[in-house]
Amino acid sequence: MKVFISWSGDRSKQLAEVIHWWLPNVLQFVKPYFTPADMEKGTRWDNEISKELGQSQIGIIAMTEENLASPWIMFEAGAISRVVEEKIRVCPIVFGIRKTDLVGPLAGFQAIEFNRTEVRQLLTTINNAAVVAPERPDTVTSFRELR
Repeated sequence: MKVFISWSGDRSKQLAEVIHWWLPNVLQFVKPYFTPADMEKGTRWDNEISKELGQSQIGIIAMTEENLASPWIMFEAGAISRVVEEKIRVCPIVFGIRKTDLVGPLAGFQAIEFNRTEVRQLLTTINNAAVVAPERPDTVTSFRELR
């Protein structure tokens, strides 16, 4: 399952880097995409980002005080929320700010505070959104059914 991690600014990038490293260690089926680490040198960055946005089922947006009004953050949030039907999840994660500080389109998404409880809820959201290819027609088709 592809997860797009969006950031803008130094603190946001640091948070995104940690999520990029940590997430597949917790949920092994997750393939996070984070620029610039996952972008090959010499590629057209706008085409690459558009492709990854279109293939991702989850978007995690690292929000800090410095990027509350970032046009780039708003672009990526809008792009990922339009790509896939209602199953897409845009998950702003706030660090050093409150959920109520989010403005514009991001205020319409259920945000996550950077704390143990809400990060666990984010993991549950990602887990529930994952679809497992069944080995047989009568096998489990999502992690949600395993509970």
